[in-house]
Amino acid sequence: MHDSFPTSPLRMLISAIKNRQLILQLTKREISSRYRGSVMGVAWSFINPLLLLAIYTFVFSTVFQARWGASTAVGSKVDFALILFTGLIIHAFCAECINSAPKLITSNVNYVKKVVFPIETLAPTSVLNALFHLCVSLSVLIAAQLVFYKAVPLTALYFPVVLLPLVLMVIGLSWLLASLGAYIRDIGQITGMVTTALLFLSPVFYPISALPEEYQGWLYINPLTAIIENGRATMLFGQTPDLHTLGISYAVGIVICCLGFAFFQKTRAGFADVL
Repeated sequence: MHDSFPTSPLRMLISAIKNRQLILQLTKREISSRYRGSVMGVAWSFINPLLLLAIYTFVFSTVFQARWGASTAVGSKVDFALILFTGLIIHAFCAECINSAPKLITSNVNYVKKVVFPIETLAPTSVLNALFHLCVSLSVLIAAQLVFYKAVPLTALYFPVVLLPLVLMVIGLSWLLASLGAYIRDIGQITGMVTTALLFLSPVFYPISALPEEYQGWLYINPLTAIIENGRATMLFGQTPDLHTLGISYAVGIVICCLGFAFFQKTRAGFADVL
């Protein structure tokens, strides 16, 4: 099995480069098929995050009278909405990838049973599909900044650098969950609960400083925490990313990506038998 399906990081890179056109074509097909037959089409990818933003902003800033920390500089509803939205789109990207991963093998039986088809491309395709929707939401965020503040900080150029470790992480998790989902069909139910828990265990609706001091450090065990914090710093606050937490994010992302690929390669020989 090892000889047929190499597990090394080098093999992972070779596969990504060799199949890059296939991955892009599959991603385009996934995006177009998602909105096929819809009157609004791809416009829904703009409408959905806006509706989500409006609902959460109303509930937290109007109903609960929530404010972001003690600073009046980020006390207005517009500021609160943009801070909230930045956290939401990062979490939504992660959640979409994790929730769709367990069905990658079971919903693509035709590909799995084709010996020549590189099924390891299904995970990167799923992540790129989610990344497209993140970029749409990000364009909504940038448009809002231009409307309300007439400018976007230059540090926003660092945002792709901040996001990359999360992309690596979710690709690795997608490989892992796709493999587990082929053998254990209950995985899909568990991931839904996990991503919901992550929403409230990440600093999406609240700043880390809102927690008691003894709990603040524990929040960084969640890998989304550093990504969200650095994402807001670069996109909204005009700050460069924190190099310490960014470095840890890259280390975690690379390790999870490599381990996920290795697990996928080790277990893929039995996929056809369980489908």
